[in-house]
Amino acid sequence: MGHRFDKMAAIKYPIKKHQGVFGYDSATRRFNGKPDTCLYITFKLDGKKTTEKVGWLSEGYTPQLAAELRAKRIREGRHQGEVKTSRDIRAEQQKRNRPLKEVKEHYFNSVKGQAIKGRQTDVRRWDLYLTTIENKGVRELSQLDIEKIKRTMKEKELAPATVDHALRLLRRVVNHGAEHGLCPSLGFKIQFPKVNNIKTEFLTPEEATRLMETLNTWPSQDIARMVKIAMFSGLRRGELFKLKREHLDFRHGLITIAGPKGGTDATVPMSPPVRELLEQQLSFLEDEQARRAKRYRNTARQAPAWEDQGYVFPGILGGQRVECGAIDRIKKAADLPKHFRPFHGLRHHYAVLLASSGEFNLDQIGQLLTHKSSDVTRRYAHFLPEAQQRAAGRAAEIITAHLDTVNTDEEQIAVNQNGRR
Repeated sequence: MGHRFDKMAAIKYPIKKHQGVFGYDSATRRFNGKPDTCLYITFKLDGKKTTEKVGWLSEGYTPQLAAELRAKRIREGRHQGEVKTSRDIRAEQQKRNRPLKEVKEHYFNSVKGQAIKGRQTDVRRWDLYLTTIENKGVRELSQLDIEKIKRTMKEKELAPATVDHALRLLRRVVNHGAEHGLCPSLGFKIQFPKVNNIKTEFLTPEEATRLMETLNTWPSQDIARMVKIAMFSGLRRGELFKLKREHLDFRHGLITIAGPKGGTDATVPMSPPVRELLEQQLSFLEDEQARRAKRYRNTARQAPAWEDQGYVFPGILGGQRVECGAIDRIKKAADLPKHFRPFHGLRHHYAVLLASSGEFNLDQIGQLLTHKSSDVTRRYAHFLPEAQQRAAGRAAEIITAHLDTVNTDEEQIAVNQNGRR
């Protein structure tokens, strides 16, 4: 940074290319593996020389910032303008380097943050994986903090995609804070884990049978019906949670999916099993109203303030469901594989079985799954092993039949030629 000189060599030294800026290397403070440096500026006003401490490199101060501050001191001093003290400047810097917890709250409570479809998931994701750094400012963050987060999540055997989602959420929050003057931009690039998005889940016939038997005897049949509909329709978890009576068209056999992942409302056909399950659920909801009223009829307790908002699978007090705590218990009772993600996995299972049947092309499967791009549907081209074996056998039959046809034609030509002779 510069070169030490005469008597002040052991204390301060001038910073090259920045007139009037000096540095002092601490014997105890460390920053980025080197001695931390405190910056000073000197300037003259009305013939009086002034020396002022600016701050440490670890606090975010740089030689360029010190030089700008010196120029501002001289300019404002000459013109009798207001000159801010170092304390004032540090207070302003602090406002622009708020703890990540405050930046996160600002992000989630902003108009943009409130409109995020996966807001609740992101809030829960932050609480699970990022609270260890939320008391730090962005300037204090380092690659070591990121590596600690990665290591902790890896020790919990979390999927690379889960780690990726958490780190991308952190980057979004920091970018939001920088845009709104709450913190500086991140001083380094986050290295995201490699994610294999082509993972496709499906159940074996035995596993699917165990799941159906578990659902048939599950105590809460409204939850069981929701899981069965996921199995028979491939609807996403969030789409089931948002499903309302007004979205069901029994006359034309259609289900409207409001605000799906792709963004635009879509419709999917209502298969006979799904129709029956939906009719059973609507009948259950009507009976549940009567049961709810009867439950508190002869008690001093006041009935909860239930508000029917039209959801087919309502959550607490009639609002939109945000969780399904029973799904993991159902998975355990059915002895499904540890890696199988029930709602997401049933959507994959639905698509893979359609693809493996050979009766549906990828475009048809994509329409049933409301995919906006055929590239997303191509993951289901990986047929089940039995289907691949059938396809290979059938391909051999076609090739053999073609060879037989060629041989028969050649024999007939030879016979005709012999006859003409």
